Amino acid sequence: MDFHTDRPIYLQIMDFIIQQIVSGKFEPGDKVKAVREMAVELATNPNTVQRALQELEREDILFSKRGLGRFVTEDTEKIAQLQNQAVGQVIENFLAEMKKFGWADEQAKQLLGEYIERKK
Repeated sequence: MDFHTDRPIYLQIMDFIIQQIVSGKFEPGDKVKAVREMAVELATNPNTVQRALQELEREDILFSKRGLGRFVTEDTEKIAQLQNQAVGQVIENFLAEMKKFGWADEQAKQLLGEYIERKK
């Protein structure tokens, strides 16, 4: 994972884990890697990983089982909410980029539709 300097690393780790959940790579109830293992994989400080995981627990995205580790929420409504937020963010980013080219939302929608048709 490549970290960006414009955002705290723990937030980027949170985003990464949420993306894994939203994409289905982590299923409801799946065990999340241990702090130290994740820190080694991400080449970052274990305290930073710990903070990210604690924040995800506070947001009820992860939960702990004493002595067993952390797990992905089994609340499918929560996961659906995360998916909707992720999709909304992608769309907002797309529209913001299109505005940089001077295109309004309706024009962006038309261009996207045309692009999708060409890709079929």
